[in-house]
Amino acid sequence: MAVQVCGEPFDPWQAIQSHQQNALGRLGEYGATAVFVGTMRDFNEGAQVRAMVLEHYPGMTEKHLESLCAEAQRRWEIIDTLVVHRYGSVEPGEPIVLVAAWAGHRTAAFDACRFLIEELKSRAPFWKKEALAHGERWVGRNSPG
Repeated sequence: MAVQVCGEPFDPWQAIQSHQQNALGRLGEYGATAVFVGTMRDFNEGAQVRAMVLEHYPGMTEKHLESLCAEAQRRWEIIDTLVVHRYGSVEPGEPIVLVAAWAGHRTAAFDACRFLIEELKSRAPFWKKEALAHGERWVGRNSPG
């Protein structure tokens, strides 16, 4: 299980490849990898969004994400998980979040991956401020799935 909260842009596909090469056992150990990559949109709630700032509480955020990964491992027969989440200034088109789950079979991998992103989006301690054409606004809730 790996969790990373980073202040710089990241390549989700490189993160997956690196995790598979460095953290997982032999390649034949898993039969499924389920992946979700969330990317910043340039629109939200009827307005154009030029940029966004994501804030979080260092230490608390990582601990919360680790507890979600541990819960996923208790609920499903998965081999490993990876969560990478941005903070700081994010531009449209940049990845914000990566969630991946490895399992022997697809059902467990899909279920764990979906659980992780849904719980992260609804409960993880991140706050978003959007830069609009005319001012800024805090995002009070996440958009529906």
